[in-house]
Amino acid sequence: MGIANGIRKQASKIAIGERRVSSWAKNMTDAEEALIQAPVRRLEKDGLDISMAWAIIGIFVILALSAVYMMSLVLIPLTLAIVVGMILGMLAEKLTKLGVPRITNAVILSSAVALIIFLVANSLAGPLTTLANEGPDFAEKTANRLMPYLERIKWLHITPETFQSGPMSAEKLLENTGNILHLVTANLTPALVQALIFFAALLLFLMGRVSLRKSIIMVFRERSQRLAAIRVISSVEQVLGFYFATASVIYACLGVVMTIIAYAGGLPSPVLWGFFAFLSSFIPYLGITMMTLAIAIAGIITHDALVVGLIPAAAFFTVHLLMENLIFPAVMGRRLEINAFVVFLAILFWTWMWGAVGAMLALPLSLIVMTIIDELFIEEKQQPQLPK
Repeated sequence: MGIANGIRKQASKIAIGERRVSSWAKNMTDAEEALIQAPVRRLEKDGLDISMAWAIIGIFVILALSAVYMMSLVLIPLTLAIVVGMILGMLAEKLTKLGVPRITNAVILSSAVALIIFLVANSLAGPLTTLANEGPDFAEKTANRLMPYLERIKWLHITPETFQSGPMSAEKLLENTGNILHLVTANLTPALVQALIFFAALLLFLMGRVSLRKSIIMVFRERSQRLAAIRVISSVEQVLGFYFATASVIYACLGVVMTIIAYAGGLPSPVLWGFFAFLSSFIPYLGITMMTLAIAIAGIITHDALVVGLIPAAAFFTVHLLMENLIFPAVMGRRLEINAFVVFLAILFWTWMWGAVGAMLALPLSLIVMTIIDELFIEEKQQPQLPK
């Protein structure tokens, strides 16, 4: 009976909130309350701490850039495959809506890209081989044709004897031609490896594009972050697809115009000039500059009169200028405006890192970065809503 009463008394004490607390637990509770009530002091960083933080960031950036440069053999085809896959994303979605399976989409689109590259390479093989075989004669003819104009520039110190001896002689040009051919042959195997990596990565990317997109979205836990990921991925695909579809049509018209200019101007291989005009237009600023100089040199060599030789270069430059400043903005609108200086820096950087392929990837990568910044840091846009 006494035991039962003791149990009831203990239960009533627990029910009304009386609980035996040890001295250690009481001390911990007092310490927590003291910490909560204590004012929070912010540690001020001095100049040395800030310098150390920036030094660590700088070392990380240098190591990252070194890794990108050293892994260029793999990263160039992978990056190119991802960019091309995102460009073809809109077309893949349209084929899916028509009932074509995604695996079939990937095979069709990757095969179409391979077929286009093969046809272009096959059509350019003949003219490029002829140009390589006639390289020494072409160089000698170029030197003889440009010599009267080079002699007028006194600070260059170029005379006819310059091309008869020394590093610019005909013998040295032939030797350098052999070295260039050896260099091209030595780089043929890495180019084939990169081509295989590109086509394999493109096929796999197109096959798993939707699942990869879902995986990236599901990495984020919060609803707002998932909405931002959906918005960014969709916007990047739309911007890349819209830009390159429109640019391909406009620059193809420019290539046709350049073919007509080359034919009317008496330049050899007009179709080759048109193709180079189309391809170089995807490299802003540098492309048109190199193309105009090449056409000017070819025109001076072809025609005796200087003014007549410069007419094809002037015509191409004028047409390209009109397309870039009138037709292109009218079609694109203001949605794809990028700072010209930023694009120029991007072209220089990626050309330094990855060569000619980097120069062509500079604009797509700039568009991707611009779209990400535009979607994440501009709040005045209609946000998509996920189903509840």
